[in-house]
Amino acid sequence: MIMIATDMVSIPITLEQLITAVQQLQPDERAKVARALIQLDLHSDLTALIQELYAEPPIDDITDDDIMAEIKAVRQQSQPI
Repeated sequence: MIMIATDMVSIPITLEQLITAVQQLQPDERAKVARALIQLDLHSDLTALIQELYAEPPIDDITDDDIMAEIKAVRQQSQPI
């Protein structure tokens, strides 16, 4: 039977102590820490972007014909002359 500890321990440390601890990790463990930090940062950025987009009023006056005209214009611009 496998037992998993669910109790959390809170230890106050300074940022410098945390950095020192991370520097002592093996390269693959440091990579996991880096990925976790990147994911947190990306999540924050995406959350801010989503909130910004939802704060904008909806644009309801664009028709399918407008969209198709833009697609055609872009395709014509990207074709070699």
